[in-house]
Amino acid sequence: MIESYLQLSPEVSEARRAGKPIVALESTIISHGMPFPQNLETARELEEIIRNQGAVPATIAIMEGKLKAGLEASDLEKLASESGVWKVSLRDMPYVISQKITGATTVAATMRIAAMAGIKIFATGGTGGVHRGAGESMDISADLTEMAQTSVAIVSAGVKSILDIGLTLEYLETLGVPVLTYGQSEFPAFYSRKSGFASPLRLDSPKEIAAMLNAKQAMGLNGSVLIANPIPAELEIPAEEMESVISNALHRAENQGVRGKDITPFLLKTMSEMTGGESLKANIALVKNNAELAARIACFF
Repeated sequence: MIESYLQLSPEVSEARRAGKPIVALESTIISHGMPFPQNLETARELEEIIRNQGAVPATIAIMEGKLKAGLEASDLEKLASESGVWKVSLRDMPYVISQKITGATTVAATMRIAAMAGIKIFATGGTGGVHRGAGESMDISADLTEMAQTSVAIVSAGVKSILDIGLTLEYLETLGVPVLTYGQSEFPAFYSRKSGFASPLRLDSPKEIAAMLNAKQAMGLNGSVLIANPIPAELEIPAEEMESVISNALHRAENQGVRGKDITPFLLKTMSEMTGGESLKANIALVKNNAELAARIACFF
């Protein structure tokens, strides 16, 4: 039955037949993470970065009642420029499919569709997690529970810095999800290389990371591995500087009653305005960095 809903692009379909490495990419970063035209330019560049490393990109979205793995140029343009594109997590998938709504997939939804398509690794900006104040709001991203059950590795710049990083790491430990950082012993904080939290694990090469993923798969251990890839040092925004910006943005969101799936796009837009566009530049840079690392890992995995 899945085949009636899942649609692979010709490039992705051929890569699967030929056993070529494939890297999944999410689409919320196109529709809800960046303004036009930077979002479209970034989407195209991410796919080219992956191809340049010898892998095949599979940007994932829901369009015309289909779970798409691999998008045409016109699909990318539609996601980047049209208003009303849904931000789709797992709970929304059946509705969006049945109503044939255009939807950009979150980390959780992208992971699930990638797994359906037989794709084993996925690059994004940052994952969701435990929100600040979750003790009262109970706002914990579905990304985390999806990581516990879906065997698609994630390369990100850590969890989004608007979240409670410490509690997110604790929750991932409870779920049994391995968390490793590439090339350093401190877990990164998205825009910044340092979070103040030690990384549970560290590996220093794509080949080592692929060996760990292969071992996990061979043992039949379900679930993801979160691979944290620090933003390049020359592009980071110091953690102390970003914390002030984040706090102000969160205060604005609270005052304006922004909640649920609207909170992340609101905060990203607000922080970009508050930093004069520097947070957007860093966001674009770290996503490209993650796509490159994911492709390098995929070539060994």
